[in-house]
Amino acid sequence: MELRKAGNTGLSLSRLGLGTMTWGRDTDEHEAADQARAFLDAGGNFFDTAAVYGAGDSEKVIGGLVGSLFKREDVVIATKAGIVFIDGVRTVNTSRGALLSELDNSLKRLGTDYVDLWQVHTWDDETPLDDTLAALETAYQSGRARYVGISNYSGWQTARAITKQELKAPIATSQNEYSLLNRQVENEVLPCVTELNVGLLAWSPLGRGVLTGKYRNGIPSDSRGASPHFAGFIEPFLDERSKRIVEAVQVAADGLGYSPLEVSLAWVRDAIGVTSAIVGARTGAQLRGILRSEEISLPEVVRAALNEVSS
Repeated sequence: MELRKAGNTGLSLSRLGLGTMTWGRDTDEHEAADQARAFLDAGGNFFDTAAVYGAGDSEKVIGGLVGSLFKREDVVIATKAGIVFIDGVRTVNTSRGALLSELDNSLKRLGTDYVDLWQVHTWDDETPLDDTLAALETAYQSGRARYVGISNYSGWQTARAITKQELKAPIATSQNEYSLLNRQVENEVLPCVTELNVGLLAWSPLGRGVLTGKYRNGIPSDSRGASPHFAGFIEPFLDERSKRIVEAVQVAADGLGYSPLEVSLAWVRDAIGVTSAIVGARTGAQLRGILRSEEISLPEVVRAALNEVSS
């Protein structure tokens, strides 16, 4: 699998990253190990998690694989901090104290003394940006984070954070949702990170699973759309506009002899400015199917047609 540099840094990431949001909750340790093995065998090196995933269980599962399935130095482990659930209520706190406390807890769960990439999970209106960025600088200078990044920031927020950190702990990556169903990142964030030489990490490149075509005829009982954890996450992409795009992807896939998944993922993976597209799977077999997208690239005429129908 091709490795790409994250912006103007020495951080090399596989152009597909393995998302672990369900690990430790919907994906047990054995299934996670099967996924990790398939990903590593395909040449991937980038594992993406967060302190909030499974209330820390995702990080624990990854920590259990370090030393048994892979050497720590052979992979890139990225995690995030700033979102917690208190009594079931989503709470954002990106203050310096809260972030550094979360980082220490993440390192314990991961069983390592550093993460390769540490990211602020989201913008916090209640915390001054300088206080948030001070946590990144402390983590970077102490060696607990080899590189630092931001996630889910708007265009102006991204530009402000990158500019402020330029001579401190440089922002290496910005992680944002990007797919044929959600191209909002192209309005401001993508031009910003491209101009400032920061890598874009695209989460949910398959449109939260909708672009695979699995929801064309309803919501399968074993899908995330039927899960109480994820139903609200999937629902926004089950509208009429999304249906038109899904049908266009199906037509392109039929014409090329690929699957809709392969077409949708290749479109994001090879978009200008994208360092890595982060994919997730419920099973090792499902992930192996996703990894087959590495074998294809889209003809320019197909990319242009998909650009038009999804604009």
